[in-house]
Amino acid sequence: MGLLGQLLTLPLAPVRGTVWVLDQVLLTAEREYCDPAPVRAELAALERQLVEGSIGPEEFDAREDELLDRLEWLEAHRQRLRSDS
Repeated sequence: MGLLGQLLTLPLAPVRGTVWVLDQVLLTAEREYCDPAPVRAELAALERQLVEGSIGPEEFDAREDELLDRLEWLEAHRQRLRSDS
């Protein structure tokens, strides 16, 4: 784009900047949402609670199943994102 094109589209610069910022926020939010580290940390904390006797085996099994399902979903979602790009 030449100088004349840049001058003519100058009023649109704030819109382009806003769109770029929103794209960056969306990408960051998606990365954080799809991060398996918090789920793994929750699994470790759950295991500690079982060992300490804070929760029973039934509650542990139920919550562990939920967390493992979440990890499986996250991995599938990450695979889809990789295959789409």
